[in-house]
Amino acid sequence: MSDAPRGHDHGGLHLAGWARDEARRRLLSVKGHVEGLLRMLDDPSVYCVDVLKQIKAVKGALAVAGDVVLKSHLREHVVTAQARGDASRMVEELMDVLKYR
Repeated sequence: MSDAPRGHDHGGLHLAGWARDEARRRLLSVKGHVEGLLRMLDDPSVYCVDVLKQIKAVKGALAVAGDVVLKSHLREHVVTAQARGDASRMVEELMDVLKYR
């Protein structure tokens, strides 16, 4: 059994394969950056501004991964929400998620 968090049942709405692949690729890159950051912190001579720059790069890469997932959601689910009859739910979900952006 996976330790990954599971979402709620959304009536067959799932992350598109292209977005899953792209987000995974980007997050693996983030993982490499974070591992590099941890190695930097093991070096007592590391300069704080260099660490801050790398943290900013990780934040940017995470934002891009989030944008991929958001684009997929908009293209695959939001544009068809009215026809499915769940437009209000889609709006509420997005408002909830976007308050953290």
